[in-house]
Amino acid sequence: MKQSILLVTLLAAMTSTTVFANNQVINQVAQPQQQGFSGPTHGINTVKGVVDAGMFSDDTPVTLTGYLTSSLGGEHYTFTDGSGTMTVEIDHDKWFGLQVTPQTKITIQGEIDKEFNHTKIDVDHVRLAQK
Repeated sequence: MKQSILLVTLLAAMTSTTVFANNQVINQVAQPQQQGFSGPTHGINTVKGVVDAGMFSDDTPVTLTGYLTSSLGGEHYTFTDGSGTMTVEIDHDKWFGLQVTPQTKITIQGEIDKEFNHTKIDVDHVRLAQK
């Protein structure tokens, strides 16, 4: 009799520990945390800064905060931040399910793509701007 009570108690303890451990894993997965550095950045951070950067600025990293005002077709959009307007290219796989309207303030990170007759931003990351 003592052995069966001991066995039941042991099994109950093992089962509750396993359930608790699984619950912690589920909670960790269900609550994604922002990773990486969050703070001030140096470098080009306005459309005017991109335009004024000069002819040797190709592939220079930029972080811009503003609005997509229109779609130009395909992966090209018009972006404005109050200092100016320019074309940005956002590949379909960079959206990660984000829905954006002309009223949605976003932050884009990418590189300057300077061609002979125009300049655009090749976007690597799109996220909602912090309020």
